[in-house]
Amino acid sequence: MTAEQQQQRAKQGVLFAIGAYTMWGIAPIYFKSLADVSALEILSHRIVWSFILLAVLLHFGRGWRNVRDVMASKVKMTYLFFTSIVIATNWLIFIWAVNANHMLDASLGYYINPLLNVLLGMIFLGERLRKMQWFAVALACGGVIVQLIAFGSVPIVAIVLAFSFGCYGLLRKKVNLDAQTGLFVETLLLLPIAAIYLIGIAETATSNMALNDTTLNLLLIAAGVITTLPLLCFTGAATRLKLSTLGFFQYIGPSLMFLLAVLVYGEAFTADKAITFAFIWSALVVFSFDGLKNNRQIKKAAALS
Repeated sequence: MTAEQQQQRAKQGVLFAIGAYTMWGIAPIYFKSLADVSALEILSHRIVWSFILLAVLLHFGRGWRNVRDVMASKVKMTYLFFTSIVIATNWLIFIWAVNANHMLDASLGYYINPLLNVLLGMIFLGERLRKMQWFAVALACGGVIVQLIAFGSVPIVAIVLAFSFGCYGLLRKKVNLDAQTGLFVETLLLLPIAAIYLIGIAETATSNMALNDTTLNLLLIAAGVITTLPLLCFTGAATRLKLSTLGFFQYIGPSLMFLLAVLVYGEAFTADKAITFAFIWSALVVFSFDGLKNNRQIKKAAALS
């Protein structure tokens, strides 16, 4: 591949990354439009319609062989069983948080996530933390501790969202599978539960699609696109950009959520949240500075060798 082609792929990767994280950041607007539908019901539709859309994409992309290979592996299916539970939990809590006016907590959770990923890498993958990374993690923990001691509250939603998404990433790293195939198998595993809930358990004003208006049904069906499209953009970015470069785009999502929560939906930015966010933002500045410094050192060492 020529230098010009590499540069072109990198530009495409940047556009894909911006697209993915922007879509994740403004996703609360979509879920707010379904405020009259219960979180469990939205989650079930998200699973069903994502499964159908991914099946269509796999069919036209001739990806069924990958699916068969995965389903023939007990180890991969075991990992995907657990990842399906973890991601479904993450989705459910996120949907509930958005529609219960806890979007600031959701934003905080996704700010915490990159710091948590570093910690999980150290614990489970044997990765070593640099001094600045330790300092960033300590700052993040300090923010939560201050909120607990000074205000007697714990950002439970933020912590659960960060841990569930962090654990999901860790388990998916272990199974080493492309995003499209992995998500298809995960939704396949969740499909019976979602279908049973929608058909036999849910008894709400919106549970029978035959009685809903067309706009609501289209919004429910769109859950598949809302779930799958940013993930495909993220995959496109990940194959074109270095992970260190991709990492700097991940703050777009929670930043957009934060702005939506405060400026559009009027969530109160209380003192306890302000202090915790200040600690987390400081931690991310340290974390990002360390990443840039380390990248420069690696490039310099490579140039000298």
